[in-house]
Order: sequence, then C-alpha cells, then structure tokens
Amino acid sequence: MTSAKTVRVLGIGGSLREGSQSERALKIALAAAAELGVGTELIPGPELVLPFYDTASRERDDRANRLIESIRRADGLIVVSPGYHGALSGLVKNALDYVEDLREDARPYLDGRAVGLAAVAYGWQAAVTTLDQLRTITHALRGWATPLGGSINSAETKFDEAGGASDEKSVRTLRLIGRQVAEFTLSR
Repeated sequence: MTSAKTVRVLGIGGSLREGSQSERALKIALAAAAELGVGTELIPGPELVLPFYDTASRERDDRANRLIESIRRADGLIVVSPGYHGALSGLVKNALDYVEDLREDARPYLDGRAVGLAAVAYGWQAAVTTLDQLRTITHALRGWATPLGGSINSAETKFDEAGGASDEKSVRTLRLIGRQVAEFTLSR
C-alpha cells in the first residue's frame, strides 16, 4: 500500500467454543482481506463475552472497551454469526449492540464502512434467516453490507483448522466477502 494510513478490517464473530465452525469461517474471510494488503484484527466469540449492553450505563469493562475501540478504528468489518433457532446468536447481537456507543462519533455507528456478513447454521433455513437479520442490523447501523453475503449450512460443510472446508464453494464465498470488504475500504 502506498497510503500513509493503514486500512483496517475487523472480524467479529464465532461462538463461545474456540475454533467453532463460524469462527473458522470468519478467519477464511479475514485472510482473503489481508491478502489485499489491509490490516486485520479478529475478536472471536470467547472474547465477546460482555455484559448485556445497557444504554443507561456508561461503564464498560476491558473487553467492551476493546471492542468499541476496535470498531471505531475499523474501516471495514466482517461479521460471522452462528445461527441458533433461526436467528443470530445472542453473543453476536450483544456485541453489535455496543456499536451504539459510537453514536456521537464524527463517523457514527458503522457509517461509510463496508460490512461483510455470513451465517453458519445447521440447516439452510437458520443460515438464511440469520444472514437476513445480520443485513438488517448492518443497515440500521448505517453500514454498507457487501453485495455478497454467505449462508453456510454446517450440516453439509465442515471447516478445518487449516483454513479450508469440505465444500470449496463455501470457501470461495467467504473469500469473496473478505475481498469485497477490503476492496471497498481501499477504494475510499
């Protein structure tokens, strides 16, 4: 990169289980973004264990402060949630609720930022509805959802520790999502 400013893409997601299928999916998308020369940061599920977001309280613990500051610095985001009972996880939803702390920033909420989205669920219905909810939340937070989002059925696709998956199409989709976020952030 020739720019004096490092472009940053933040990955948020996964489940409480370290190395979960959704965390592995997130890492694939982040790796593709990094290949285009952007700086990346990962905040996986186990690091998203935060107090319930409360608009009435300004107190934030260390993890919440890290999340808020990482989002504030990010030029783009990639969010991957597991789908539970047809919806995104409470863990990921609570983390996204903390974006409210950016409402008074010069760049409020996710304003002007590309946001790549994917959902990993055991079944197509939950994967698709979870992705739809992530898109709705991103739009409400003024983010620019990338043209491609990923719905991944973990009954059919298994991610491995080496950064691959049993279904090459899922890997291509996640990599394209990561590239779209990076390309958008680099073009601004």
